[in-house]
Amino acid sequence: MTLKRAFDLAVAVPALIIFFPVLIIIAIVIHRKMGGGIFFLQRRPGLHGTPFNILKFKTMSDAKDKDGNLLPDSQRLTKFGRFLRSSSLDELPELVNVIFGDMSLVGPRPLLMQYLERYTPEQARRHDVLPGITGWAQVNGRNAISWDDKFKLDVWYVENYSIPLDIKILFMTVARVFKREGISQTGHATAEEFKGKKN
Repeated sequence: MTLKRAFDLAVAVPALIIFFPVLIIIAIVIHRKMGGGIFFLQRRPGLHGTPFNILKFKTMSDAKDKDGNLLPDSQRLTKFGRFLRSSSLDELPELVNVIFGDMSLVGPRPLLMQYLERYTPEQARRHDVLPGITGWAQVNGRNAISWDDKFKLDVWYVENYSIPLDIKILFMTVARVFKREGISQTGHATAEEFKGKKN
């Protein structure tokens, strides 16, 4: 077991136990306010791009148009969902991903599977480490910065990660959560789609 993995487990297991009552309360509120499922489960690329199922709290309703298609994210994002995102409470179930070894506490955020083929070789280096619940890009702008800047920060982390750096990022994350900075880009529920390098 690597030191980073041991650190992840030493923090994630107690954190899951401590926050368990909070998880139950959030689950009940989601069920009452949004109906349907409680969790958001989606395939994301992990270490070396290997897919895994990320586990988050649901923040959007299942509202559909007259043709049965889901409405745009901005229309389905509920008031309680916005609160969960702004407080990062929707990310708490990812502690399970950390315990199972799919994620780390700190690392580049796992994005969408379709982005894999859009990365440059340099950007793809973000998958040389486990994805994280939080990361260097998250504490340095989160969704308020450009994709290029995010990926540069991700690669910097890959080249420089250490336990002291992870501890620093975790403390910085707590501060950013209270300030609720960089939650979304203007005009988007979270961030605009990454379309790759333009020729």
